Amino acid sequence: MALVEPIPDEPAATADLGDERGLVIADVHAGVEAAFRSERGINLESRAEERRERALDLVDRTGADRLVVLGDFMHSIGGPGGAERGEIEVLVESLPEHVSVTLVKGNHDGDIESWIEGVDVAAGAGVRIGDVGFAHGHTWPAPEVLGAEVVCVGHEHPCVRLEDEVGGSRVERVWLRGPLDRSPFEDRLDGVEWADPELIAFPAYNELVGGTWVNVAGDDFLAPFLPQGLADGQAYLLDGTRLGAYGEI
Repeated sequence: MALVEPIPDEPAATADLGDERGLVIADVHAGVEAAFRSERGINLESRAEERRERALDLVDRTGADRLVVLGDFMHSIGGPGGAERGEIEVLVESLPEHVSVTLVKGNHDGDIESWIEGVDVAAGAGVRIGDVGFAHGHTWPAPEVLGAEVVCVGHEHPCVRLEDEVGGSRVERVWLRGPLDRSPFEDRLDGVEWADPELIAFPAYNELVGGTWVNVAGDDFLAPFLPQGLADGQAYLLDGTRLGAYGEI
């Protein structure tokens, strides 16, 4: 059994955290609809309830003891608006009492630790729980994360553009996973017991946010260690279909 297993047809995974079973998601971007209205003039009905109910269902289905959010829990980079903060607080409060929550801060999360309650907040460089390391991906992972057997990151919102034989196209969220290439980290490994970890880049939990089109020329990665850190990475659709090497799709 792998330490981290994607859940079929979901932008989420389970993780073996030693004494706990984790449910891992990335890039919730709570309140994004409000940002669309104020910044782009696009009026979208809030999907906060749908996002919350899906998360609660996943917790129940997986028997998770801990929810791990790989950054960008909130959307606005400044202070949260009322709807945004409310979405996060209601989600956390709705979780079963036995479920702990860990947030690895993303670049959108501002000073979320100053107001969020009932959540263990780690710096964006990440935290290690058991044999799994978690980081957001907008900055270099911490040494303790690099020493894990599996490294999980968000931030990229990886997706692919797929075309059919008549010229139609669609965009699909994908997982990226493969051996973590140590070459970008050579000057950051002092004291790290390198375990040849696997790197897993999570799809965005929120389907409304954009992403890095990994098979479109000119759409560059956002993380400072990508694509070099995932030279042999494979892309997988949410349903588990392996598309092959992401650079050759």
